[in-house]
Parts: sequence; structure tokens; C-alpha cells
Amino acid sequence: MKGEVMATEFRRRVGSRVRGYLVRIRRSPALRYLKRDVRAWVGLGIVLAIVGIAIFADFIAPHDPETQYLEKKLLGPCREFPLGTDDVGRCIFSRIIYGSRIALTIGILLVSVEAAIGVPFGLIAGYRGGRVDEVMMRIVDAVIAFPGLVLAIAFVGFFGPGLYKLVIALSITGWAGYARLTRGQVLAVKEEVYVEAAKAIGERDSSIILRYVLPNIISPLIVLATMTLPAAILLSSAMSFLGLGVQPPTPDWGAMLREHSKFLAERPLMSVYPGVAIIITVLGFNFLGDALRDAFDPRLRGT
Repeated sequence: MKGEVMATEFRRRVGSRVRGYLVRIRRSPALRYLKRDVRAWVGLGIVLAIVGIAIFADFIAPHDPETQYLEKKLLGPCREFPLGTDDVGRCIFSRIIYGSRIALTIGILLVSVEAAIGVPFGLIAGYRGGRVDEVMMRIVDAVIAFPGLVLAIAFVGFFGPGLYKLVIALSITGWAGYARLTRGQVLAVKEEVYVEAAKAIGERDSSIILRYVLPNIISPLIVLATMTLPAAILLSSAMSFLGLGVQPPTPDWGAMLREHSKFLAERPLMSVYPGVAIIITVLGFNFLGDALRDAFDPRLRGT
């Protein structure tokens, strides 16, 4: 009986907090700004469309992306193959559809790895301050000094290509941006009254960071993630174009650009299709990221 009462009270408190959080979101100036921002609607529409295509690729694509119809090589667009076939008879439209899964997977994995390393690093550096901050930020400066793409090419060249190796290679230097942004935000937030009050009552540093500091710096981190995800897609496509990313027969837009470039004179549109897919995806995330950045910054939204 006591357990049921405790469970009911727990659900009541959680529900109350969730409702309060949703009310604050609906009333926030940032949300009102986003509702009026055309970029936000266009970007969100593109992103949701790409995500939907990736999730329901099995139902949208007319053919398996790796099946070869050798008797139908280099066909033009037709009813059976909406965008034609490549040099080994694979459906280009199906490969474009399934390529969205690879692009989003790499982008999400890369952003997650970079944030998982950079955010805790920046939290510790900014909150501790002093010599700890000095040493940790010199490490960040050293990492940023390395040319990220060159280092990624060297890493993949040494360990071999592959999806997860590509994510690791691109995140070697990418996490430093999250660390620097997090540290700067923490330096401002830790001087607030509520943080000082938590320290005064003897609350542990880990609890202060998780309960008071991190929730108040999450907005710029979300914006950074939204803006670095398209950069990750571009970088991964560039690596695949060089033959150092996802390998055939896995459908990847960058690898398709490399494979189709051999037929530019004969079938120029073959290279246009994956290029357009990359451009639309990157534009969608950039529009959404720009709108979020302006919405969360009062100086940019004019309120």
C-alpha cells in the first residue's frame, strides 16, 4: 500500500514538472520567434522529410539498393527505375533513398561522440577554473591547431576505411569546439546566484553541474549540434568521395559521386542526383540551425 502511494506521488510530481516545462516552452520568446521564422519552417520541413525517408526507406525504395540488374546497366529514367541505373544495373533512386540512412547515421554518431567528449571536458574546465582550466584549455588549443580533415585522412589511411572508423577519425578534433563553447558558457553560469546558493548549502559539485549548470547551457549546445551535423555529412561525403569512407556496395552519397563521375560525359545526371541530395540535406540543417541560433540569442531576435 505504501509503495502504491509513493508511486502515485512520484507520478504526480513528474507530471507536474513536465506540464510546467511545456508551459514555459510555449510561452518562451524563442518559440514565438521560431513560429515567425520562415527558415525554421523550411529547415524543419526538410529535416523531417529526410528523417522520414531514412526511416521508411524499405517502403519508399522500389528496389534493393545493392541488387544488380546487369542486363539493365546505365538505363535512363523510366517507370521501373525513376532515376535510371548505374554501371552495374543498380537502381539509383533506391540508392539515394537508402543513402539518407548512412548520411544521418554518420552525422548523428559524429555529433554524439564529439558532444560526449567535449561537453564533459568543457564542464570540468569551466567549473574548476584556475590551473585545471588552464591545462585543459591548452589541450583544446593543441587539438584545434591540427588540420582536422588531413588528420582524418591519415587516420583512415592507416586503419582502413569504414563507417565507424570514419566517425572516430572525424571526431578526433571535432570535440574541441564543444569543449570551448561549453567552457565559455559555464564561466558565465557559475557566477549566477542560484549556483552560489547551491554551493553555500553544501551541495556537491557534481550535483550542481548536473542540476544547475548543464540545464542552463543546453540551448547553445543544441544549436551547435544542429549546425555541426550538416558539416559532418559534408565531411563524410568528401571522405567517401576520396574512397576513405563508407565502401561499396553500401549506398553512400559521397561514394556514389565518385562512382558516377566516370560517366559525366555519357550520363551527367548520374552525378547530379547524389549531389542534390547532399545539398538539400545540408541546407535543411543549416536553415534550422541558423533559426535556432537567432531564436536563442535575444540580441539577434531583437527582444
